[in-house]
Amino acid sequence: MMSEVPNPYPVYAELRHREPVKPMEFPLGPTFLVTRYDDVMTVLRDGALYSSSANGKGIGMVMGRTIIEMDGQEHSRHRNLIAPAFLPKSLRSGLDAVIERFAHELLDRIGRQGHADLVADFTRNFPVRVIAHLIGIPVEEYEKFQAWSLDLIGFGSEPMKGFAASEALVQFLKPLIELRRSEPRDDLLSTLIHAEVDGHRLTDEDVYSFIRLLLPAGAETTFRWIGTTLFALLSDPALYERVRADRSELTWALEEALRWDTPVQFVSRETTAATSLRGVGIPSGHFILVGIGSANRDEEHFPDPNRFDLDRHPADHVSFGFGRHFCLGSHLARLEATIGITAIFDRLPDLRLAPQHDAGIVGLAFRSPDRLPVSFSRAA
Repeated sequence: MMSEVPNPYPVYAELRHREPVKPMEFPLGPTFLVTRYDDVMTVLRDGALYSSSANGKGIGMVMGRTIIEMDGQEHSRHRNLIAPAFLPKSLRSGLDAVIERFAHELLDRIGRQGHADLVADFTRNFPVRVIAHLIGIPVEEYEKFQAWSLDLIGFGSEPMKGFAASEALVQFLKPLIELRRSEPRDDLLSTLIHAEVDGHRLTDEDVYSFIRLLLPAGAETTFRWIGTTLFALLSDPALYERVRADRSELTWALEEALRWDTPVQFVSRETTAATSLRGVGIPSGHFILVGIGSANRDEEHFPDPNRFDLDRHPADHVSFGFGRHFCLGSHLARLEATIGITAIFDRLPDLRLAPQHDAGIVGLAFRSPDRLPVSFSRAA
């Protein structure tokens, strides 16, 4: 599921120093990898010159046409239809209690064991339950949704499984959409079906594509973020205890984890006209691989960038993107991560990494711990 790349950051640092705009050959065509913070911001700010249409190449075959590849009025129209469901006020209507219940249900399973793998037993399962609940999926189908999520995100390495998951999801959603059309409920599926802005509504295919995107984007990235935050804190017991004792510190622990090792290392853009960056000419119609992970460790913007620093307060990291394509689910992800880790603080006393553990953050395009073996005092 994840490429076993333990640490790409020395390579990023070398590129920032020697070749910050690097021409490369990728299967989809000539590509320029951009690694410095200022250049990454230049690309993300200018949606007219650097089109998001690149995000539809490759992954669009399994996801369908989604908002992440749209530009201009089409993007604005779809975002305006979807965004209200993800605003903070929409997420406060009892959702925090539901998220907390999901977290404690998972911790109930491991609380009396005295040991666990927090990736397998908690982080990988927790956010997909939240997403499934938001969409309006029956609880008995949550595990099926998790399997589809993993197969969709793994499309690049196992395309047939990705296609199968995409089709299975459509067949599953068809009767639910018909039901919600005649009997709307207080869930995201009903919102998507009935939302209207300036006379426009989403088609069924729009809904399928958005749900296909939401599963990996909403569940996969959040589980990775929670795992990375826990790994960073547990790797320094004093730091873990500092945050556990003062929960107000968790906000910045989460933001620093996003900067320090962001779950999604790259986003794609495509030039709509010839341009140049750092004196490197880039023809029209060429791909830009935007190095989010590298930008977040740019030493010219973040001093001592390889150190996880709880006192850094990095409000300007680019892990959620920037501008028109700033992540719609950022409020939800922060809510889930805060509630999930708070529940772990409360439920797993004396939590520590297991002796002689083999935990570490791995991956290239997507990064997080693939295991977090821990021990703790058994619950009463």
